[in-house]
Amino acid sequence: MGMFYSLLSGQTAYTLSGRVVDENERPLPGATIAVLPGSKVTQSNTEGYFQLNDLYENSYTLTVSFMGYDSYTDTVYIENDRTCTIQLRQTSVSLQEVVVTHDYADEKKKEEALPVDMVTKRFLWQNMGGSLMQSLQILPGVGSLDIGAGQSKPIIRGLGFNRVIVVENGMKHEAQQWGSDHGLEVDQYAVENVEVIKGPLSLLYGSEAIGGVIDMKSRTYYPENTFGGSVDLSGKTSNQFLGTSVSLYGRRKSFFADLRATVLDYGDYTVPTDSVNIYSYRAPLYKHHLRNTAGKEQNIHFSFGVIRPEFESRFYLSNIHTKNGFFANAHGLEPLNVDTEMHDASNRDSHYPYQDVNHFKINNITRYRWTAENYVETQLGFQRNIRDEWSQYISHGYMPSQFPDTLGFASDLERAFDKSVYSGRMKFALKKDKKTFNAGINAEYQDNKIDGRGFIIPAFKQIAVGGYLFGKLTIGAKSVLQAGIRYDFGRIMTEEYFDWFPSPLTNETVSEYRHLQRAHHIDRRFSSISWSAGYNLNLERWSFKSNIGKSFRMPIAKELAANGVNYHQFSYEVGNPDLSPEMAYQWDIGADYVYNRLSAGISPFVNYFTNYIYLNPTSEHDRLYGNGNQVFYYMQSRVLRYGAEMHVEYQILPQI
Repeated sequence: MGMFYSLLSGQTAYTLSGRVVDENERPLPGATIAVLPGSKVTQSNTEGYFQLNDLYENSYTLTVSFMGYDSYTDTVYIENDRTCTIQLRQTSVSLQEVVVTHDYADEKKKEEALPVDMVTKRFLWQNMGGSLMQSLQILPGVGSLDIGAGQSKPIIRGLGFNRVIVVENGMKHEAQQWGSDHGLEVDQYAVENVEVIKGPLSLLYGSEAIGGVIDMKSRTYYPENTFGGSVDLSGKTSNQFLGTSVSLYGRRKSFFADLRATVLDYGDYTVPTDSVNIYSYRAPLYKHHLRNTAGKEQNIHFSFGVIRPEFESRFYLSNIHTKNGFFANAHGLEPLNVDTEMHDASNRDSHYPYQDVNHFKINNITRYRWTAENYVETQLGFQRNIRDEWSQYISHGYMPSQFPDTLGFASDLERAFDKSVYSGRMKFALKKDKKTFNAGINAEYQDNKIDGRGFIIPAFKQIAVGGYLFGKLTIGAKSVLQAGIRYDFGRIMTEEYFDWFPSPLTNETVSEYRHLQRAHHIDRRFSSISWSAGYNLNLERWSFKSNIGKSFRMPIAKELAANGVNYHQFSYEVGNPDLSPEMAYQWDIGADYVYNRLSAGISPFVNYFTNYIYLNPTSEHDRLYGNGNQVFYYMQSRVLRYGAEMHVEYQILPQI
């Protein structure tokens, strides 16, 4: 064991802060730090940092304890603000590591008024699915919308798409998440831990967090003067999935670097049937394979930065590239015209139709810390999502039978989306005694371009700016009260769009051909105030929580200005430029019981939308684009949702 002290500025009331680490200098979250006299007690956070305030000039007995490690006791004399690093030695009984992590997760849950689940890399490996969201769907209230063998989207309490935010290393993930056939470009091998918060979090994250948040983090701590790596291998039989991920990392004093490369390859997805019904046509399946659903994925991640007690700066760079096919019988081509002989020749290739997606990110998070719990943090990021959807050119409706060579895109490029996103935020965190205060501002700018022969949403630009105040008060040793307020402003501007081919305008006397206008210029501004208030009561074996709040979501471009065929759902979707932003009020309550190896809990919720946005089916059918698809219009309505999650767990053996 060892301890190192350094002096800071002196005041009348002083602060003792520092970090608790193990013998390899890895942080120990949830360690108990106490001083006597005064009976001041605190716990270390996720990175091992702690802080004890309002200590006056005196000699104190400092005690640090952590399950599975020898306790540390020393006498310290406080005459100035001081910081220290405390290193604990593991006891001879060393099977408590998993229990300690679980205990910290329980402490985190007791501090949050909304239902929260925290999972580690070990959990992800034990429950690994074809994608990260499939791996998380074992959690209560969490599901996934599975698009293909390696594609899925998160669902929290029945809400998904643009109502759930995905955050990776402090930056909101932005892609084309409005599409039901658009997966989440995330490498689950690069994720170290995930925090799933169920319920409205517009207060902290702004619009689109109306249903919940998936917060993912990569490796955050590297012991000094170390070098290491790993090779992860995985395979699945349902689609002959093969995956390899290799990582290398190292740290020299305060500088660290981490590199990971992932390669995935999978074949056509296997289903327990020999045919699929598509309208009135029954499409036979060769060897139970959904033809043309194979794919490949290549990912690269690189992070580097500086870690010091008072200053941290981390850079994250990543590029994820996927290519996977769409089920050939249900996209673009009429089911009868599919070349089954070509598709069935191999179950590992991707022919038309397919999508090619590339997602690039660069992100920096910098934190200036003057004590363990008092800091300012900044985030600056850029990401670019390029999605190209390819299929054989087929003349639908009034499209020419021969594709003209005068257009600026290839005949087989069905749709293309190119989104660039610039984002930044700043957070201030202050803690004194039992009071915690957070304040933050964030801004985001999106520029989305379109291309290709098909149309469903126009090009658009979007601006979002918000700021919040949040406070937490610990009352005694058992109660936590928290409340916050936020203001958001957003603006979305869509561009005009005209068909590249003429269609007839018919009335009783004359028919003329024009390039139809599918989208008009829209310039909408939205603003709202969100708020939240919660209370936690933590007893010896029981813990109770309650939270009530208001959330906000501004309409997206598809809801405002869609006007085209959704080939993946055989529908024609029409937006509504007069939509109001969604407003939701939600009440969450929860009760958990823990005794020895038994844990159980229930989390009911009631959710009321004053103007929920949804697609409404009609009796109309598209006549201009040759498919006869049913027409759906975006509309709004009052919606009341309610439900609950329940769980019961019993640990059979300590090692499990």
